[in-house]
Amino acid sequence: METATKSKALKGGEFIIKETDPNDIFIPEEFDEEQQMIAQTCRDFLESEIFPKLDDIDSMKDPSLMPSLLEKAGELGILGISIPEKFGGFGKDFVTSMLTTEVCGGGHSFAVALSAHTGIGTLPILYYGNEAQKEKYIPKLATGEWKASYCLTEPSSGSDANSGKTKAKLTDDGKHYIINGQKMWITNGGFADVYIVFAKIDDDKNLSAFIVESGWEGISTNPEEKKMGIKGSSTVQVFFNNVKVPVENMLSDRENGFKIALNILNIGRIKLAGAALGGAKRAIDCSVNYANEREQFGRPISKYGAIKYKLAEQAIQSYVVESATYRCSKNIEEAIQDLVSEGMSYEEALLKGNEQFAAEAAILKVAGSEALDYVVDEAVQIYGGMGYSAESPVERSYRDARINRIFEGTNEINRMLTVDMILKKALKGELDLMGPAMKVAGELMEIPEFGDAPEGVLAQEMEYVKKFKKALLLVAGSAAQKLTTQLAKEQEILMAISDIAIWTYLAESAVLRTQKLAALKGEEAAKQQIAMTQTYVYDIADLIHKAGKDALNSFAEGDEHRMMLMGIKRFTKVNPVNVKETRRMVADAMIAENKYCF
Repeated sequence: METATKSKALKGGEFIIKETDPNDIFIPEEFDEEQQMIAQTCRDFLESEIFPKLDDIDSMKDPSLMPSLLEKAGELGILGISIPEKFGGFGKDFVTSMLTTEVCGGGHSFAVALSAHTGIGTLPILYYGNEAQKEKYIPKLATGEWKASYCLTEPSSGSDANSGKTKAKLTDDGKHYIINGQKMWITNGGFADVYIVFAKIDDDKNLSAFIVESGWEGISTNPEEKKMGIKGSSTVQVFFNNVKVPVENMLSDRENGFKIALNILNIGRIKLAGAALGGAKRAIDCSVNYANEREQFGRPISKYGAIKYKLAEQAIQSYVVESATYRCSKNIEEAIQDLVSEGMSYEEALLKGNEQFAAEAAILKVAGSEALDYVVDEAVQIYGGMGYSAESPVERSYRDARINRIFEGTNEINRMLTVDMILKKALKGELDLMGPAMKVAGELMEIPEFGDAPEGVLAQEMEYVKKFKKALLLVAGSAAQKLTTQLAKEQEILMAISDIAIWTYLAESAVLRTQKLAALKGEEAAKQQIAMTQTYVYDIADLIHKAGKDALNSFAEGDEHRMMLMGIKRFTKVNPVNVKETRRMVADAMIAENKYCF
């Protein structure tokens, strides 16, 4: 691997207090030829192997179908994009693996099986396994010869994963651990060859992790769960009854399982945003196609303003999520390369790089899943009565999308984690939040400056984003100062702060992407993207104002309260935008090309 040079990328959480140059981010318009070829391979696979078989996949009448599809994906190398070449993979970077995740994210239940196998099923061994474990398992997982699953959740431990009751006990001869317990909601559990199982040894405080082969005696499963969506994804309860696991199959060190679970979930969260983006783009394509074909009152429904609004908003929400997802993916890759250049092993750097951007990963998990929910809901609405029919493609999309707000930690948990992780960085001295927060508080006593509007593509919108950051610092800083340790218990306030952080991160990412795109291709070529960005920034200004006001009303009092409310109003004030026209411009571009074209 080439020696990496130190990058100029921000560290995790620093987007709140520092500015970013558009030239320092990665945008999807910069994918190289090889990345485009990999993406096209994934698209072709979905078109030939997945989309024609969606009904068969969901019926689960043939239990060998999904495993066989994973094997075919393995033959094409789709399962081994991020696996090192020495273990049979392609060894591609994080951005390329994200692109694969996005494209395959339109594959409904197959996308879930694929993500579980390549992510939470394979990565614990790749990142935490010793050489013997990697050599034994990774090549077979990379080709799809073996399929992987991840056994963490239990009936009484969901969000509180470390409270699991599955036990492991060392045998008297010291050669095996005996595992007893029950796991539920296990994706790929019905056909997996390898389970990553989390259990507590004796009375340990924290979980340990084990590589368990499904053929070992004492493992059984319940019948497949009946679910609202992703019906073709194998989801079962798995029971471990005196299962003998060789001591050499412990993954990493004793009691390190909880750390493994958290770090793998960090990766899973940003990957879920990518998969949700792929699902959203497919649903938008369906929406545009149907709107162009369906005629009412003598013309296609795509001619009507109400439909154009829906199409444009679908695109806007997807565009900003895409901008932030690839911005963060590149930040993670640069962090990995920086750590490698400092002498860290690549596997350890992968974990540390992802861990550094855990707050952004939580932001993206929430934003991606909720954007997808909006897109598929409006897709059903655009289809009208036909959208409610199982014969339409969007009916399945609507049902399949809902799980994403629960997967990888519920969106409520992820919202609170976003604030918690950023505040912990501040307490550790890794992120100076209080200095900028105090500066913003002092600014409230000053007379606001009124100057000429800045010049340049989206220069005004970037100024708005800077003010949104001040709103975030004002609310978060005053809440932390006023409530101190009680803040962790005030979930409504945490959720409001998190929402401000999410909107701000997405807005800044969209502005940076569009500025870079305009610089590369010219302002005229980027006019629809400029319109989308202007509309999004304009819309979230009111949302940030409301969330900030609600949070401040929950704990502030007297003159201080009135002063901070004035501050929130000042920091969210934006100039008018003709959003009817900006949305029509976006919708018309998609209607003309009959697809999502950004």
